[in-house]
Amino acid sequence: MEESVKTLTNMSDLQQIMHAFRLEKQDYRSFSALTLAYIGDCVFDLVIRSVVVLRSHKQVNDLHKKTTRFVKAETQAVIIQGLLDNDMLTEEEKAVYKRGRNTKSHTVAKNASVAAYRKATGFEALLGYLYITGQMERILELTQAGISYTDLTL
Repeated sequence: MEESVKTLTNMSDLQQIMHAFRLEKQDYRSFSALTLAYIGDCVFDLVIRSVVVLRSHKQVNDLHKKTTRFVKAETQAVIIQGLLDNDMLTEEEKAVYKRGRNTKSHTVAKNASVAAYRKATGFEALLGYLYITGQMERILELTQAGISYTDLTL
């Protein structure tokens, strides 16, 4: 196997992206809470979409309906509350969540309460932090545990 290909296979997904686009590693603290939430939203959406697609062979509209039940703010608020209530987060993860939850956003949720929207933003910031720091396995662990606190099934 060519050495550069071997190096890529030993890197995390984010490290591979950074390598391919010649980007330098940055400290997650240099990103705003909303920036972490922005990437965390994408990561959570991708995880949920992947599971939904791989578990069922349905039309795209049905896949979308199933996915949106999980990625909406109200569900994310339930997920993060379950993780907090069951002491699933480290102190650093709690701090990142609180930073995201407490940040001032210039947008409001269309179909969620302000409290649920803020919790969801904190949850997304947490996932963004985990992604930026290369902790994809932790993202999957928290997502799987979090979904168990909802009344939804994948």
